[in-house]
Amino acid sequence: MREIEAAVVRGPKEHAVETVTLDDPEPGEVLVDVRATGVCHTDYHAYTSDDTDFPVVLGHEGAGVVEAVGDGVSTVEAGDHVVLWVLPSCGDCEYCRGGRPYLCQARRETRGRMMDGTRRLGQDGEPLNHFYAQSSFASMAVVPERQVVPVPDDVPFEVGALLGCGVTTGLGAVSNITDVDSGESVAVFGCGGVGAGAVLAANAVSAGTIIAVDLDADTLETMAEIGATHTVNAGEADPVAEIEALTGGVEYAFECIGTPQTVQQAIASLGPGGTAAITGTSSTPPVEIDLGRFTKGISVVGNIVGFTQPRVDIPRYATMYQNGDLDLDAILTRRYELDDLDEAFAALDAGEVIRSVVRFDEGAH
Repeated sequence: MREIEAAVVRGPKEHAVETVTLDDPEPGEVLVDVRATGVCHTDYHAYTSDDTDFPVVLGHEGAGVVEAVGDGVSTVEAGDHVVLWVLPSCGDCEYCRGGRPYLCQARRETRGRMMDGTRRLGQDGEPLNHFYAQSSFASMAVVPERQVVPVPDDVPFEVGALLGCGVTTGLGAVSNITDVDSGESVAVFGCGGVGAGAVLAANAVSAGTIIAVDLDADTLETMAEIGATHTVNAGEADPVAEIEALTGGVEYAFECIGTPQTVQQAIASLGPGGTAAITGTSSTPPVEIDLGRFTKGISVVGNIVGFTQPRVDIPRYATMYQNGDLDLDAILTRRYELDDLDEAFAALDAGEVIRSVVRFDEGAH
């Protein structure tokens, strides 16, 4: 057991950086010295929701250095630089064995706890809840081995953190779910972390037309810098009409916000035979879809973390970054300290950032 610093959330929008205890890793677990953690809407939703299991330490897009490993861990060792993947998975169910760990239902049993149903975090003898079996808004974290992915040492921790959830969800939407090819047409609705990942991936495969749709002018300017051939400010123009005028309907649309309006727009922007990948959220109201669209042979698919196989895809994206094929630095908008987490959440909610991270100094624990 050791003492660490962590952002403890005790109620909606109620948190403080506190000294807590962290138990040593159990068999199959890894202790990580956290150096950076991405700030995601999933964290913000838990931070503001009455339905969250408080008290909790949030954070699910960590990156850092392996400090120690539990018994039976064979894929990482002390000193390795790693990305902490968002979704726990059991490794034994039909989905995991079939190469689809993103469909593993074991994570639903880990709410507030580790994979074995227990907790490693505590304070004054009372347990604290975990978040996605990671809780990386803390100077150190104990994480199941299957969520710990080694990456090259020269990948900055801040960039590694971007690969822990949101950006990878967008990258995988293009490369795993839809397999966009050179010259094909793409529209991306919502250009936060997920949407920016989709734009980057579409550019990496040399898509012919890449249309970025957002409400923020600065964000759209960044999308043009990282590969969008056209941008549409949805506050100033009808994005579906603009997309139809440019392409007659795109071959692929990526909805990256999770609102009924943007889901409808993404589907409506498709040309005959097109595919829309929808990044769902648990809080999205029901969506009305014009069934007449399906007479044009369109497809609609749900995007769950980009259908990511973390030990395959995350190292691949890290290599693409190293080779200059993914400009992840361009979408890292702001950097915060752990004490500024409320400010980071406010900027995220206001749409002021594409992606931001909380940084930790080496040896902060």
